[in-house]
Amino acid sequence: MKRWLPSPWLSLGLLGGWLLLTRSFSPGQWLLGLLVAVLLPLLLAPLRPRPGPLRHKARLLRLILRVGVDVVRSALQVAASVLRARGTPPRGQFVLVPLELRDAHALAALAMITAVVPGTVWAELAPDRSALLLHVFDLEDEAAFIAQFKRDYEQPLKEIFE
Repeated sequence: MKRWLPSPWLSLGLLGGWLLLTRSFSPGQWLLGLLVAVLLPLLLAPLRPRPGPLRHKARLLRLILRVGVDVVRSALQVAASVLRARGTPPRGQFVLVPLELRDAHALAALAMITAVVPGTVWAELAPDRSALLLHVFDLEDEAAFIAQFKRDYEQPLKEIFE
């Protein structure tokens, strides 16, 4: 089964997407959709990255919960900063965060975390992966932000992936 459908969920998504885009459930569209759903994953299988090593699944769950709490907290902070922007404008600035992470999967997870937490934007990764440039919407203390970022996100990702 794995030989013909290397990614069953991707195949199911492709079939569903095909049927929705064509807006037809005729037998011909089902056949074309099945053809696309089987052939595309087979042809693109060599391009898919290998799955990363996941260690400490309990730590992963804690990280997911931490990110969820941070998303809500940051959204409230950004909203408060926007509402009081007339009196005190936000102190947005770029921050260079030194990184110890080297694993590509961990860096991808860090990029996703940074993207979903309001008030932070991933700007650039050094070519040697030694530093990350972030833009922070409202920054009070750069050193405290870097320490918190490394403690809350980088350290758990190191434990999970490396």
